[in-house]
Amino acid sequence: METAISTDGTTLAFDRWGDGPPIIMVAGAFNTRSTTEPLGRALAPNFTVLNYDRRGRGDSGDTTPYAVEREIEDIAALIAAAGGAAAAFGYSSGANLALKAAASGLAITRLVLYEPPFRADDSYPALRADLAERLAALVAAGRRGDAVELYQTEAVKIPPAIVVQLRHAPFRSGLEAIAHTLVYDATIVGDLSLPGDMMASIDTPALVITGDQSPPILREAARAVAQALPNGHLRILPGQTHDLRPEVTAPVVREFL
Repeated sequence: METAISTDGTTLAFDRWGDGPPIIMVAGAFNTRSTTEPLGRALAPNFTVLNYDRRGRGDSGDTTPYAVEREIEDIAALIAAAGGAAAAFGYSSGANLALKAAASGLAITRLVLYEPPFRADDSYPALRADLAERLAALVAAGRRGDAVELYQTEAVKIPPAIVVQLRHAPFRSGLEAIAHTLVYDATIVGDLSLPGDMMASIDTPALVITGDQSPPILREAARAVAQALPNGHLRILPGQTHDLRPEVTAPVVREFL
């Protein structure tokens, strides 16, 4: 494990594997760097992979108050550790963050975005504007499990009956441990509206990936993002869902990069 220091002094933990052009792995909600590790290791024979814990997760530190700009500065610190420029792989809401980082002008050479959550049109309901505020209140009250379930039901759209079943899943304690970071992801995705002006400002070559078995909102979002980006390209993976499968995804990422 290595560390980088962000602008506000937060320590960011990351693993570095491989040799070649650098790529930074940006995980989404409910995830530490363990989620992107299998894909990162699959890419390591061809790239220098920097797989990091976003602030507040895993081995990384955290500094309040939170702002999306702090996470963009975190990616800048990883880019500096990579040598000054790097590609970025964003998974789920981590893809939204990677897009914001590219729009801010960071030296991101290429973007790979795996199912960034957006609403392609008004046929899908917007997330409530107070989601982040309600999550923060639950965490502050020590109700981390309730925060997990709120994000699962409202942001991820998991049916309530399944959410109840997941209370007994072996990974539940891990989700509760990073429940405070759900506030961060809720802030990043907002109401899920597609920011057309921001997208138009990003001329970085970008590959947007979706699985043909993923929920329609994610498939349509991927198509809309690829169309909105000046240099966007869409890739639909047969038989795939929102879960990352390195044996399928790595060859596609490798080909694009």
